[in-house]
Amino acid sequence: MLLDLRKIGTPLERYEKVYAPEAFGSGPADAGNEADGFRVAAPVTLAFDIVKDKATFRLAGHVQTTLELPCGRCLEPFALPVDASFDLRYQPHADNTGEGEVEIEEDDLTTAFYENDEIDLGQLMREQFYLSLPMKPLCRVDCKGLCPSCGTNLNRATCDCKREWEDPRFAALKKLKIKN
Repeated sequence: MLLDLRKIGTPLERYEKVYAPEAFGSGPADAGNEADGFRVAAPVTLAFDIVKDKATFRLAGHVQTTLELPCGRCLEPFALPVDASFDLRYQPHADNTGEGEVEIEEDDLTTAFYENDEIDLGQLMREQFYLSLPMKPLCRVDCKGLCPSCGTNLNRATCDCKREWEDPRFAALKKLKIKN
């Protein structure tokens, strides 16, 4: 999934391509990439405009797909639609020989680097997937989660476990007899 920058001849070009989920190691026979915490579950549509300015390239567009990831409460897999927009500037990779700390500016957060006249579009799409993930992924807002005692999925069944939790730090206070 490399974009060859030598093939970009005009100052403005359009790039559109659809990638199969298998290109991300998420094929039907594959259980998914455990390291990522999600699986690409649908074809990935990548579309962007490339603006060329000497050795700098600006890519502005969006990526669309559906990710499959486990719910943060019940651990059941669910589909998360992704439609992420991006606006990135790519510059040639230069060795930073400067010493000391360097303060970054806001524009530096949207700047990436390329080597060998190629941009790794797979990395670009994965970054957008990560940025689209919620802090606490939930299959639905009212997900009841798992029973902390027996592990039953409370969305599907109920259990007879005791729901009251007692703080062990206050156990000694229960033994106190208060006189009226």
